[in-house]
Amino acid sequence: MISKEQAPQKKGKGFSAEQVKYIAKLARIELTEQERKKFIKEFSTILSYVEKLESCDTSKIEPTAQVTGLENITREDQAKCQMSNVKSQMLDGVPKKKGDYVKVKAIL
Repeated sequence: MISKEQAPQKKGKGFSAEQVKYIAKLARIELTEQERKKFIKEFSTILSYVEKLESCDTSKIEPTAQVTGLENITREDQAKCQMSNVKSQMLDGVPKKKGDYVKVKAIL
């Protein structure tokens, strides 16, 4: 596990090659030098977009955790099968049993 102290710190705008290398290590993927350069550019673009979003005034907007307005609807559990002899029918079909239990080979 990589600690926060080992993580490269952000210096200025954009991502450094060291930061991209660190992210790749966390994701456990190997990147070629060409891929590293590509991700430096792409991550920097994403970061600049997020910085633009941070400049928006959201002080009058309520925090939102769910946007559809749907709520969980629950119902009581109800048994669909009301047959009282299901247990005995099931036990009649097994090769080995002990009382009301099915005997199986030990697995451990």
